[in-house]
Amino acid sequence: MSVAANPNAGDHDFASKTDRGRVRAVNEDFCATFTALDCAGLVVADGVSSFHGGDTASRVAVEVLIAAFLAEPSSQSPATRLYRAVQRANITVHDQALDNPELRSMATTLTALVLRGDELSAVHVGDCRLYWLRAGELRQLTRDHTVAAERTRLGIMSKARARNHPDRSTLTRCLGRELMCRVDRLKTRVCAGDVLLVCSDGVHGLLDDREIAALSDSTTASLACDRLIGAANDRGAPDNVTAAVVRVSQALGVGARPPGPFSALWHRIWR
Repeated sequence: MSVAANPNAGDHDFASKTDRGRVRAVNEDFCATFTALDCAGLVVADGVSSFHGGDTASRVAVEVLIAAFLAEPSSQSPATRLYRAVQRANITVHDQALDNPELRSMATTLTALVLRGDELSAVHVGDCRLYWLRAGELRQLTRDHTVAAERTRLGIMSKARARNHPDRSTLTRCLGRELMCRVDRLKTRVCAGDVLLVCSDGVHGLLDDREIAALSDSTTASLACDRLIGAANDRGAPDNVTAAVVRVSQALGVGARPPGPFSALWHRIWR
């Protein structure tokens, strides 16, 4: 299991951990936390296992995203820096795949977030998930970019059927497959005590929302990662399992919004 450094930027509690699971010989997931002068973030990527180089794609995407984000001027908003960084990561994975015949079809999913005070910015491509936990209520903030999920949103497949459908992991979007990638972007505000969780499908494919909420609540970010990965491994973990968690500081300071329902804090989501 690999553990990324904990930045604790602005007293937010960050952690990210990954494990190859009980079946896979190679871990094609990659995760990290990172710190800039004015904010901190985390990122999870899940290499596409149907092609060679999934582990390379996820590692390169994460490393390039972080480097590109940190290279952007802090005068730009975190949301702008993060979007530019994920596009740079996509181009790099795409170009490396073209340059190396052994990696010709490599690709990866990626979900990343940045916190500056109470301001949350996120980018998302694929089927990792970003969850928001407040007062025991769990909300999935991202949409899965899979065939089964798209059919569910169109109303031609039930959520129950989609959960075990053969196309539940067939991606409709990922990094590296095309030179320009459609990226979902999210911006909103959080409150003291909120928990934000990004996990790969190796976790959310085995644990339901109630279990994810219970394992992530009322604990440190590091222990929440351990609990989620441990629970997935206890169920056989046929895929790699990765979790990245941030517990929002209890001392956000001036400008933080008071706690309230999710709808009261919803600021902007655009795709």
